[in-house]
Amino acid sequence: MKYLFSILAIISLIFLGAKSPLESEDNPIFNEKTKVSDVLERLGDKSIKHFPNTSYAGVSAAQGENLVKNGFFQTKSEKKSAKQSKHFVCTSCHNLEREDPDLSVADPQARLLYTSQRGIPFLQGTTLYGAVNRTSFYNGDYDKKYGDLVRDARNDIREAIQLCAVECAQGRELNTTELESVLAYLWKLELRLGDLNLDAQEYEQLEQGVRAKGNKKETIELLKSKYLQGSPATFVAPPENRKKGNELIGDPNNGELIYENSCLHCHEESRYSFFSLDHSKFSTKHLSKHFERYTRYSVYQVGRYGTPPMNGKKAYMPQYTEEKMSRQQMEDLRAYLKKASR
Repeated sequence: MKYLFSILAIISLIFLGAKSPLESEDNPIFNEKTKVSDVLERLGDKSIKHFPNTSYAGVSAAQGENLVKNGFFQTKSEKKSAKQSKHFVCTSCHNLEREDPDLSVADPQARLLYTSQRGIPFLQGTTLYGAVNRTSFYNGDYDKKYGDLVRDARNDIREAIQLCAVECAQGRELNTTELESVLAYLWKLELRLGDLNLDAQEYEQLEQGVRAKGNKKETIELLKSKYLQGSPATFVAPPENRKKGNELIGDPNNGELIYENSCLHCHEESRYSFFSLDHSKFSTKHLSKHFERYTRYSVYQVGRYGTPPMNGKKAYMPQYTEEKMSRQQMEDLRAYLKKASR
């Protein structure tokens, strides 16, 4: 009877708007596993509106994961859908894990070291981990590449997914069930408080903000300052004098990490490219020789401009923005290839 009374007391407190004993001053509301979106919602933030619509028949986070990783959707008849793309899957260019030690800055060198330590590739695209927590997409110079297509995609994650499916993956547009399923899966990859490098004082500020003892607006700003709302993108040209390069001293050890975790991700055994690379001197010597040239095998050329998709050969190479590979890293890669080709 006493147990039943306790439960009823808690329920009545909740309906009356009072704190339950589970949310007392001595019981922290949040921990490292708390979803960032849940905290923002409790603080009254309304910026995220792209939740999946699960009312459509067949929408499933599991099927969304299948599309992201394998490129197809399993139909009710247990048959696979047509491949979304014959050339790429989402993980060709995007990781599914956290890839930055500090989510509030775009630091390619910190990302290279962080991904190398975790055994995940160093890629042109931004990780899909935390994608649903962002509010803008295809930022910066991507309008130079995709023009008006970016206009709808920049502030709409569904349009961004479709742009990626058709233009980036060179595949077909997703139907509604597939699109909502992908979105449902991406919500399984949302940020947690433990990703934001919060200290004890900042956790306390979140607690006070939710308990209406702090400034909610300032608390929302604090939380959002801990991760980028969109990935910046700056297109850069190759150095004017390719023989001189960027006139920086390259670090071959760092360049080896780039070759292993970036170049070989797509080119080893022609995984996503017709141009195959490996660890042999044949590969490294070929790339080293062409680095300073104005050819399609020049890393300066394809690294900064990418390669266009063509009829019969749509598996193109996306370029690296400055935020994805710095000028210093480009010289590091050149130094490694020169050393490895000797």
